[in-house]
Amino acid sequence: MKNKTLRRRLWAAVLTAAMVSVSLCGCGGEKTDDGQEASESETQTAAEEEGEPALESGKVELTIWAGDSYDDCLFEMVESFKQEYAGQADFEINVMESSDADTRNAVLNDIYNAGDIFSMPDDQLYSLIAGGGLSPVENQEAIKNANLAEAVEAASYNGTLYAYPYSADNGYFLYYNKDYLTADDVKTMDGLLAAAEAVGKKVSMEFNSGWYLYSFFGNTGLEFGINDDSITNHCNWNSTEGSIKGVDIAEALLNITASPAFVPQPDGDFVTGVQSGDFIAGVSGVWNAAAIKEAWGDAYGAVKLPTYTCAGQQIQMASFTGYKMYGVNAYSEHLGWAHKLAEWITNEQNQTLRFNARSTGPSNINAAASEDVAKDPAIAAIIDQSRYGVLQRVGNSYWNACTSFADIIAAGNTDNLELQDLMDTLVSGITASAVQ
Repeated sequence: MKNKTLRRRLWAAVLTAAMVSVSLCGCGGEKTDDGQEASESETQTAAEEEGEPALESGKVELTIWAGDSYDDCLFEMVESFKQEYAGQADFEINVMESSDADTRNAVLNDIYNAGDIFSMPDDQLYSLIAGGGLSPVENQEAIKNANLAEAVEAASYNGTLYAYPYSADNGYFLYYNKDYLTADDVKTMDGLLAAAEAVGKKVSMEFNSGWYLYSFFGNTGLEFGINDDSITNHCNWNSTEGSIKGVDIAEALLNITASPAFVPQPDGDFVTGVQSGDFIAGVSGVWNAAAIKEAWGDAYGAVKLPTYTCAGQQIQMASFTGYKMYGVNAYSEHLGWAHKLAEWITNEQNQTLRFNARSTGPSNINAAASEDVAKDPAIAAIIDQSRYGVLQRVGNSYWNACTSFADIIAAGNTDNLELQDLMDTLVSGITASAVQ
């Protein structure tokens, strides 16, 4: 995307003016406003405005921003795309590594010079739509029908699909070492921690991240979510009514973190502990599957999250479910080809290729239904856990509030704060109108 910002703005203004002109002319076919037949270029412009960007036959330069999907597998997809459309254009396709976590900021900070196609997690979708960064998917019905309903929902807003899903595994579950833990041990947090304590080993979890902390609140009957303004949150995790109260959860978490086997630490440190032999279980996602499988060999196991004891009940741990997708920059100079490329690298063939190369859980229905996918422990675990998960749709004030709360719990509430006050502070932070 080499055009200067000014040129892009002028082009956007021209398109806007053209769209206004077309809307004033009504829908009388391919006629100009003086009743004459429209020229080929005018007809082409109208087609572009109606959501069918032209496919240029000259030089087409496209840039893909890839995060987790940046590897040889993606280059192979790009080459097969060039072969598929050989002779239709002179393609120059560049692949750049760019963190998925930073996609939203990187695109919206310089939308005119951002990648033509960019990988992103589903929780960034609304911001990118609001910022005008996404061109709605072409072939809406075909892409919707090809992918899992949950993945389509994650990539849509008000019924319109805005991105091309390519993975359905951006969540978390429990890894465990079968040499030390049985299938019964990992059904409950109590059993898991007791078994780990008995052999002097550890269990890992990134406890002070709101993404993981949600697992203890999601199936309690208490409520949390983003408001209609898409900015602020509603939350009653401090409730003093019902069979499970806010203080019950706080007490349960204090009990879990008090175990000498439980280690609250960054997700990235889990693999290091597995390789050293210190950790025999941990909450994480498919991105660590290859390293953990290599370390544990035949003892490698993965299952849904366990239940935990709260108010005398066994509560199934919840999770945020997540999906990865490719978006097309609304200001791409070659918008039609950008859509073609995004559709290509997320189709059934290439989702299968990505799974075989990286064990990435496909969002494509046919690819996800394959026997190889079903046999993969990590993918089977994420699918099982997804029954207890929800899409991550939260306002920014959620994150810091969760970190502050979890740090106090993990430290053992050394200041002996009243648990109700602790829960009230957590909810106050989560529901704040701005990040504190």
